[in-house]
Amino acid sequence: MDSPSNATLPHGFLLQGFFEFPHLRPALFLLLLAVHLTTLSGNLLILVAVASVPSRPPMLLFLCQLSVIELCYTLVVVPRSLADLSMPGPARGSPISFLGCAVQMQMFVALGGAECFLLAAMAYDRYVAICHPLRYAAVVTPGLCARLAVACCLGGLAVSLGLTVAVFHLPFCGSHLLVHFFCDITALLHLACTRSYAEELPLLGACLVLLLLPSMLILASYGAIAAALRRLHFAGGRRKAASTCTSHLVVTFLHYGCATFMYVRPKATYSPRLDRTLALVYTNVTPLLYPLIYSLRNREITAAIRRVLGRWRSRAV
Repeated sequence: MDSPSNATLPHGFLLQGFFEFPHLRPALFLLLLAVHLTTLSGNLLILVAVASVPSRPPMLLFLCQLSVIELCYTLVVVPRSLADLSMPGPARGSPISFLGCAVQMQMFVALGGAECFLLAAMAYDRYVAICHPLRYAAVVTPGLCARLAVACCLGGLAVSLGLTVAVFHLPFCGSHLLVHFFCDITALLHLACTRSYAEELPLLGACLVLLLLPSMLILASYGAIAAALRRLHFAGGRRKAASTCTSHLVVTFLHYGCATFMYVRPKATYSPRLDRTLALVYTNVTPLLYPLIYSLRNREITAAIRRVLGRWRSRAV
């Protein structure tokens, strides 16, 4: 066992990935590659579709930013995982430098945090559209959307930097083997030598900022929306207003549900192998579902995608 004094080795860590399952790795590689390419294609298709719309309402601009975040989110984790799965031999793990691990964790948290703030901004957009429709064009302007987009990114970046500095100042013990396929927070905290609750405070603070505050804003927005829908006497208008919120609510529940289950719990409940399996789902499956949810539920996105696909077919013919 390494002592705490030399725990933060300059050469970094070993990512175990799925090296202990040599017979499953080829199938897992093909499955992840297919999911990754589908996710990239879906988000790129949404970006191209929105770019083809001559006049873009604010919700489409938010969807563009969400697609960009999801693209970067998967690119931070999945390509390295695929490279590790393609490595031959029963290696114990794939080495990653101390700095590389810190950068990967920081980017992962920053993008996830930006998405948390963006979902709150999208909830505010829905609130103004449903509760104050006559003032919507004057309140939710392209300038406001741009400022909110920048604020979401800067907020996620600030929290991720603070959390990364706090985690990588901890002493790490043992073989520096991360039972994970990327540098996730829970895997790193599991290796920390300290056994007090002090090392969990930065993660708790980050969860409060990234999860609790945006979720309160989302709940407040949808509370006001629900009150406004109850006052509507026209059932068709109530259904139309509710349908505009469905896709956002589904994505919000998926994102916040996965993040809360993974990170809002004490260190004593961490299970490296279980956390690795759950991380495989929320880093691959949920980014795949988001473009499907929005493309199926948003009429403007659906129409724009059909126009883009129609142009591609006509050029191919």
